[in-house]
Amino acid sequence: MEAKVADGKFRLFDFSKEEIRVLHYTWIAFFLTFYVWFNFAPLASTMLKSLGFLKPEHIKALLICNVALTIPGRVVIGAMIDKFGPKRVFAILMILMAIPGLFFAFGNTFTQLLVSRLLLSVIGAGFVIGIRMTGQWFPPKHIGRAEGFYAGWGNFGSAAAAGLVPFIAFTVFGGEDGWRWSLASSSILCAIYGVIYFFIARDLPKEGATKDYHFVAAKKMGPMPVSNYTDLVQYILWSFPLYGALGVLAWRLEGINIDGHPVISSTIVNSIYVILGLWYLFTVFNILKENLPALKKGVPDEEKYHWGSVAALNSTYFANFGAELAVVSMLPWFFQTVFSTLKNAAGEQIMTVTMAGLVAGSFAFINLVARPLGGYLSDRMSNRKRTMLLYMVGIALGFFLMGLIPKYGPIVEGVQTLLPQFEGIWWLVTSVVITMFCSMFVQGAEGATFAFVPLINHKIQGKIAGMAGAYGNVGAVIYLVIYSLVDAKTFFYIVAAGAAISFLFCWYMLKEPKNSFAEE
Repeated sequence: MEAKVADGKFRLFDFSKEEIRVLHYTWIAFFLTFYVWFNFAPLASTMLKSLGFLKPEHIKALLICNVALTIPGRVVIGAMIDKFGPKRVFAILMILMAIPGLFFAFGNTFTQLLVSRLLLSVIGAGFVIGIRMTGQWFPPKHIGRAEGFYAGWGNFGSAAAAGLVPFIAFTVFGGEDGWRWSLASSSILCAIYGVIYFFIARDLPKEGATKDYHFVAAKKMGPMPVSNYTDLVQYILWSFPLYGALGVLAWRLEGINIDGHPVISSTIVNSIYVILGLWYLFTVFNILKENLPALKKGVPDEEKYHWGSVAALNSTYFANFGAELAVVSMLPWFFQTVFSTLKNAAGEQIMTVTMAGLVAGSFAFINLVARPLGGYLSDRMSNRKRTMLLYMVGIALGFFLMGLIPKYGPIVEGVQTLLPQFEGIWWLVTSVVITMFCSMFVQGAEGATFAFVPLINHKIQGKIAGMAGAYGNVGAVIYLVIYSLVDAKTFFYIVAAGAAISFLFCWYMLKEPKNSFAEE
């Protein structure tokens, strides 16, 4: 149930209103989960130097694992928040994820790092919890601004990690193990706030709760209901990539050789394929079991909704958030290698590890403005679909321009090198501007996407948010696998093409929801 804003205005810092306080409590929780989730990439080069057994191939494997279990995690947690309420699920997630976070920080073998990073990827599911929480506290006409602010400021955790994690490692802790304590402190802080969040947040406003103001749980954690047989087929087909992406991940890990041996053996990979296949068949069985009796009986008109919009938003989140996750993961390394020859007047290297983290952080830094703006424009423009389409065009253009930042250099030991398109510090500044321009559309599209999600079907918004959110990670896995196979310049062009395809899909499938701008 949504809260009604008494004077009809959305005041972001009016802390006398509980919905505003809950919004701030929740974006901070999201911020910390993303800070932990992205604390690895800024220290990748540092770990390579500190841990003698690590090689660039290890880093590629860890980057892929960092987004892997977020896919099933978001689907499962999306169902859990409909059943148990966002407050409990968010708090428990933040506390439990400290365990793999600490194991990764103090890991001394590649196996420890790989397993702990794989488990830690579940923390990326925290995003969809806040989408449900925010959707319960704000009316449709304000949902874009509320969701955009929550997601934009929370997502800034990835930018904060890019800048603060290496700063804390080198300046606050220092020493050979400074990077370990920087990683560990982020997980500890996240767990502490998880405890705090449990006691200060509330699931529902009073008019949407039981007499004890507790969350009104869904009857079960089953699959989404659908409105017709066509939607049922769509649901089954769109569920497959959630498992297929994990299969692609396993395939790519098998293809990464370290000391002449694959990261995981073909036997393990084949076992993963079988497990994923059986898991998908079980999912299809449950979808049919849940929906066929209801469809035969006839779905009441008031319970019908347009599933094609769910599919369209899956595609947009694949193309925008999936791209963001992949780009944020590779951008520090990209800037550090492309601009490695850039020197200052004293002959010192400008693009240090810390500087690369800060420059790459500019992509996520724009989240503070861009994602809330996307939600705001979705609220203010008369058509949410049109807003979504405009943003997808901007993403395609932005990534195309990022592909122009480097030019091809010589091939060294079979590896294609990249050099700045032009010499001089001015091109680095221009590259940062291009990066922020692209990010403005990427983050804004994410805000516009989740201004849509809570309006499709309020009763199952956790499941819809979970599936759309999972598609963001499907995109991340696919894009990171592509990145591991091609050079960064080609990678940016491929991501631009993905946004263009999503634009066409949304043009055909996305439908404006009813009561998009209702007062309550």
